[in-house]
Amino acid sequence: MTLPVSTDTFRPMNTQSVRDAFRSTFGRAAKGVVSAPGRVNLIGEHTDYNDGFVLPIAIEKQTLGAWAPRDDGRVAFASLQQPGQGVEIDLCEPITPYESAWANYPKGVALELSRAGVELAGCDVLFDSDVPLNAGLSSSASLEVAAALALLTAAGATLPPAQLAKLCQRAENDFAGAPCGIMDQSISVMGQAGHALLLDCRSLETKHVPFNDPQAVLLVADTRVKHDIGDGGYPERRGQCEESAAVLGVRALRDATISQARIALEAGQLSEKHFLRCRHVIGEIARTLEAVEALRADDLTRFGELMYASHASLRDDYEVSCEELDAIVKAAKGCEGVFGARMTGGGFGGCAIVLVRADRAEAVRDAIIAQFQVRFGRDCPIFATHAAAGACVVE
Repeated sequence: MTLPVSTDTFRPMNTQSVRDAFRSTFGRAAKGVVSAPGRVNLIGEHTDYNDGFVLPIAIEKQTLGAWAPRDDGRVAFASLQQPGQGVEIDLCEPITPYESAWANYPKGVALELSRAGVELAGCDVLFDSDVPLNAGLSSSASLEVAAALALLTAAGATLPPAQLAKLCQRAENDFAGAPCGIMDQSISVMGQAGHALLLDCRSLETKHVPFNDPQAVLLVADTRVKHDIGDGGYPERRGQCEESAAVLGVRALRDATISQARIALEAGQLSEKHFLRCRHVIGEIARTLEAVEALRADDLTRFGELMYASHASLRDDYEVSCEELDAIVKAAKGCEGVFGARMTGGGFGGCAIVLVRADRAEAVRDAIIAQFQVRFGRDCPIFATHAAAGACVVE
């Protein structure tokens, strides 16, 4: 992978501040800074591990990694979001999980890079991030990809983008113990400003789809209900999908039809719960492909309708929404200028997204915040984003 040098004019985080923090932490200047964004998924939820399609964008929130070489064959990781929990690894010794959970993400990346044949070099790396933690915005993938870019740059090595994404996914699955699909790492690595990424989660084929209408903006509303895909709800649904595919005799639910699932339900081969999971996944894959066509036709009205349909399916059939997410979507639907809204990410909390006319964004944001405050008695942070660029060497 030839790492692109950033030409973005919008940088929500200050690279000088992470350089200053690096000097304070490690006692010398950083040699360089890398960046990897978080993401929101526009549509295509819980389809990735079913070999389906997803349509994420990289967002204008990111993890920065300042780094400098060292000559003792060791790598040190530290994070401004995890004070006092830095960790070192000896490149001559086996890399094993650490008691500090956050550090297992960059440590797992180091292990996977070495397994891929990259001759790692000693270095210090300090991370800083404005991607909200446990909000369903892929803070973990952002951290993994930033770690990978810092380690690759320090080693003077490159990897193809798809391989880098898969490597970071393995680190999260096998080392950090979180059963994520390939979407998060793919968009963090391969995001393109002004575009969504249509990812075929079976073939890993990607297509960039324009998502840059100047008359529209995407709002991201954080419920502050913390989301962790390692918790039981996510693995349970993944297991239900795998069980359903086995009953239907297909490789994955991507290959199934709703009529097949209904016949199996009526024959007593699928439980009602399993049928509902099938109905969501099969319908969501179709909605995702239709959403791509809507974007290509500049039809944001139809795109918004598909967002609402996706949320209803996630709420009713997949049962991964929550009261706060539903309230945000309902509040958005009642506002003038909103095209569509839905939860994004794995669910059980996290964030909702609202696609809105740019001239109505501030009024819609204020209305959602006010209604959320009345309903739940607490704040609902909302930020606006456009489709941002993927991971890069900043300087």
